[in-house]
Amino acid sequence: MLERLGDRVKKGLRDWTDRLANDEQKERMLALARPQNEYGVDPFGYNLDFSLSAVAPFLWLYRNYFRVETFGVEKVPAGRVLLVSNHSGQLPLDGAMIGVSLMLEASPPRAMRSMVEKWVPSLPYVSTFMARMGQIVGTPENCRRLLESDEAILVFPEGLRGINKLWPQRYQLQEFGLGFMRLALETRTPIVPVAVVGAEEQAPALMDLKPVAKLLGFPSFPITPTGVPFPLPTKYRIYFGDPMHFSGRPDDEDSELDKKVRTVKAAIQSMLHQGLKERRGVFW
Repeated sequence: MLERLGDRVKKGLRDWTDRLANDEQKERMLALARPQNEYGVDPFGYNLDFSLSAVAPFLWLYRNYFRVETFGVEKVPAGRVLLVSNHSGQLPLDGAMIGVSLMLEASPPRAMRSMVEKWVPSLPYVSTFMARMGQIVGTPENCRRLLESDEAILVFPEGLRGINKLWPQRYQLQEFGLGFMRLALETRTPIVPVAVVGAEEQAPALMDLKPVAKLLGFPSFPITPTGVPFPLPTKYRIYFGDPMHFSGRPDDEDSELDKKVRTVKAAIQSMLHQGLKERRGVFW
C-alpha cells in the first residue's frame, strides 16, 4: 500500500514538473547525464528519475516564488568544477536554486551535487531524500571521488557560520574553511565563485536560541520576524564568476592555502557588493 502511494506521489510530482517546464526545459532535464558506476547505479544513491520528479516544488520556487535571475552561468566549464558560494537564509534554498539554475540555464545542463553537513544523515526521511537528489555528506573522500568522475560540486565554505548568521551580519562573508582549496589543488579542479543575492532576506534571524537548539539536537534555533524560518518571497539573483585556476600542493602550509582561499572569498564578496548595488529592491 505504501509503495503504491509512493508511486502515485512520484507520478503526481513528475506531472507537476512537466506542467511547470516548457518544451525546451523538458528536453534539457531529459538530457542530464546519469552518473553511474560499473553496476549501473550511483554509489551515493543519486536517482535521476526521482530527482526529476522531486524537482517540481523547487522549479516552482525558482520560477514563481523567488523569480530567480542568473548572470554568467555560461562561465561554468564542462567537466569537473567546484562551485564555491556564499550561504545564508536559515534554510538551504540557496543551494537548491543554484542547482535548478544549472539544470535549466547552463549549456549543457548539469546535475549538480552539493556537500551537506555531517548531521543531515541523522534526520529521518530527509537523509534518503537528499541522497536520491544527489546531495552527499561533505567529506573530503566523497568530494574527491565525485570530482574524479568530472562532477559539478557545490560547496559552502562558510558552513553553518554562513546559513545561520544573524541579520546584522547579512552579506558579510564568514570565515572560509580550507578544505575545498586542498581538493581543488589535489584534483586540479577549476573553481567558479558564486554569489547569491536575495537569500539573506528570506528569513532574517533576529536571535539564535542556542539552549533550545542544543535541547533539540539542532545546530541552531533562529527566531525570525515570522517566528520560524519560513522563507519570504525575496527575489534571487545568482552570479557566476570566471573560473579560477590555482597551482600549488594540497599539503602546503595553511597560511599558503589561506592566501588562495582569500582570493576566492574576495571574488564572491565583490560580486555580492555589485549585485546589491544593481538590484532595485529586496522583493523585485
